[in-house]
Amino acid sequence: MGAGLLVAGTTSDAGKSVVVTGICRSLARRGLTVAPFKAQNMSNNSMVTSEGAEIGRAQWIQAVAARATPEAAMNPVLLKPGSDRRSHVVVLGRPAGTLEAGEFAGGRTALAEAAFGAFDDLRERFDVVVCEGAGSAAEINLRAHDYVNMGLAQHGSLPTIVVGDIDRGGVFASMYGTLALLDAADQQLIRGFVINKFRGDVSLLKPGLDSLEQLTGRPVLGVLPWQRELWIDSEDSLALTSRPTHDGQGALTVAVVMLPRISNFTDVDALCLEPDVRVRFVDDPRVLAGADVVIVPGTRATLADLAWLRSRGLDTAIVDHARRGGPVLGICGGFQMLGTRIDDPHGVEGTPGASAPGLGVLPVRTVFGPEKVLRLPTGSALGAPASGYEIHHGRITVDGGEAFLGGARVGSVFGTMWHGALEGDALRAAWLGEVAAAVGRDLRTGEVSFPAARDARIETLADLVDEHLDVEALLAMLSDNPALPVVTGTLR
Repeated sequence: MGAGLLVAGTTSDAGKSVVVTGICRSLARRGLTVAPFKAQNMSNNSMVTSEGAEIGRAQWIQAVAARATPEAAMNPVLLKPGSDRRSHVVVLGRPAGTLEAGEFAGGRTALAEAAFGAFDDLRERFDVVVCEGAGSAAEINLRAHDYVNMGLAQHGSLPTIVVGDIDRGGVFASMYGTLALLDAADQQLIRGFVINKFRGDVSLLKPGLDSLEQLTGRPVLGVLPWQRELWIDSEDSLALTSRPTHDGQGALTVAVVMLPRISNFTDVDALCLEPDVRVRFVDDPRVLAGADVVIVPGTRATLADLAWLRSRGLDTAIVDHARRGGPVLGICGGFQMLGTRIDDPHGVEGTPGASAPGLGVLPVRTVFGPEKVLRLPTGSALGAPASGYEIHHGRITVDGGEAFLGGARVGSVFGTMWHGALEGDALRAAWLGEVAAAVGRDLRTGEVSFPAARDARIETLADLVDEHLDVEALLAMLSDNPALPVVTGTLR
């Protein structure tokens, strides 16, 4: 049986996903077979595996980093928020009903069993399973039913490291406090700390590092430097603010509508790397009106987000942009919004029988069905090969226009049911050429290979892990089991 390690955090967006990604590649480069694992994600950013299963996008890219084939067991429970109090549940890659907010404190035995079973299966097949926690390791209000953080650690007797984001401030207090809030049994599994996103001279941290080690009896295993350009496929829309953009003269400005329930926002990551493209996430119609291209991305709540568009006047801004001949791209739910009508007879998104007129710029009607479509389509468009992935309940009927990537095109308005198509270098170059011509711009294309850039970021992450983390100490943790002191909230 293989070993396991849990990478927990002091907060959400502390950098757990990035640290796990770097560790996965670092260990894979040492010749170990490695699998990533996250017992439960709460994310609308997901991916389809080759087995036709839906998993969190972060675990998909971690599997790529580990040089493993992504599979459902790597993210056995995926919660996709449809509102502030209701999430759609995916178990082992398949839809499994809904979960209300009041159920988060209990009633999740079946989900825990699925998660633990998946973890045990991976540990039987891989040398090391690198697990990512969720939120904070000290979610003490949820501990009784936890199977994601210390509940998982107890199930697998997993050595656990705690990652803290120093860029937010208060990292020493949050690390000590995380440990002190845990009971004695959970504290025994906390084996060390990792400080993330540090800017400056690491020697300035030494007094704090020494004090933290003395107070807790646990080592600081490393300090990872801030690297803005090393963003990776993320599960959390908090990461949108760290996406790189280009501000060069003459750049093509792309406005991506920041929907409240935005999903699969990684669809535009490849555009963010193009030297002549400037990408902005916007929620103001005045800002949108100044863009060359508008993208309406995917969403987990199409009807609700369509109503939100209208409440902010963004619907009028998008329609006016399209009528002026401005390029618009709708992806999945965003594509459905561009059509003439959306109907939800089965209440897939909430209320049975809900419906609304679309923005009417594409001749497309959508009806939500109870069965989710999960597939990896391939084809061609604009003279280029194309591929992507589909995750949707909406069934579309196209009443005109030209075919485009499982959707439709009318003039400079494009709609597709395929996520991820712009990651294909040839298709992206062809589409950018079309939209640039529509707005009278000359654009450099073909200079960026997105797959190569993604792998280069993963390699750089692994280099940083090897340079700044004590990987040998991590490996030693997989087999040793020392007695560690229990700390309390009192420092002296």
